[in-house]
Amino acid sequence: MKLATLKQGGRDGTLVVVSRDLGRCCPVPHIAPTLQAALDDWDELAPSLRAMYERLNAGEVEDAQPFSAAACQAPLPRAYQWLDGSAYMNHVELVRKARGADLPPSMYTDPIIYQGGSDSFIGPCDDIVAAEEWGIDFEAEVAAIIGDVPMGATAAEAAGAIRLLMLVNDVSLRNLIPAELAKGFGFVQSKPASAFSPVAVTPDELGAAWHDTRMHLPLRVALNGQPFGMPNAGVDATFDFGMLAAHVAKTRELEAGTIVGTGTVSNKQGGLWGSSIANGGVGYCCIVELRTYETLEQGKPSTGYMRAGDTVRIEVLDGDGRSVFGAIEQKVVVPALAPQSGGAHG
Repeated sequence: MKLATLKQGGRDGTLVVVSRDLGRCCPVPHIAPTLQAALDDWDELAPSLRAMYERLNAGEVEDAQPFSAAACQAPLPRAYQWLDGSAYMNHVELVRKARGADLPPSMYTDPIIYQGGSDSFIGPCDDIVAAEEWGIDFEAEVAAIIGDVPMGATAAEAAGAIRLLMLVNDVSLRNLIPAELAKGFGFVQSKPASAFSPVAVTPDELGAAWHDTRMHLPLRVALNGQPFGMPNAGVDATFDFGMLAAHVAKTRELEAGTIVGTGTVSNKQGGLWGSSIANGGVGYCCIVELRTYETLEQGKPSTGYMRAGDTVRIEVLDGDGRSVFGAIEQKVVVPALAPQSGGAHG
């Protein structure tokens, strides 16, 4: 089943069921006006949503309308909670090395997760508004929307609460991160609003590519229309969604509508750090990894962060070459007001 939220009907948008081929959609106010409403009563409402999905795929919905990613908000325009982890140790190792920070051994057995801002997500085709001197970077990830998870739940129990999957562009402002982390209290300014894929899908839509509570498909990332990365989300993931959610649920319950992210997808590709597409590797899902790789190989980075007018596209194709979630397609736009603070250029 595939669901999306259109930019109409108020702050939380209008829930629509989307056809498998992403060609058509149908509002379902008689079932649930918003995705959060559907999640609140998932066990009761999901069968009706799925029945509408099957009718839509069969061409039996007379008032179906063309589906457009540009007309979408994030599937959840705002969420009760946004938890982003680091399931891919290759990414953690590279980013920490770029900052000159040590990697505690416990990070290979105990996931790291931060709580991001969830009051205002942006749509899949909305602009990234940021000053160039902040060091604008994209981060292509996979995320799960989960139902209620009780405090103390096991990883298996948390995995059973997964309702939907999405893609994420978790934008990072790299030049603001060091000063924030030096305070010892985490990300705030350096993590602006995240963008999510047009469509959220139930795990069964992935077929055989969904197992071990991981999505075993490559993320296809393009920067300014050129291939940048295609690492497989099922490879080199130390932690799965159940493990990430259970880690947070150790001391509190999680409410329906909580979003859990894997962190930037990253493959080692058989080498120490991996390799760029230009060098025959599967590339990267963020610029900072490439910059660190360049520093390790060449002594300094040669790829800059995003500038005004730059674009990023993030998408996943199934085994038949069809888009699963639709694409995140964003352009960088500089804010009208000059920034009041910032770090050194990367």
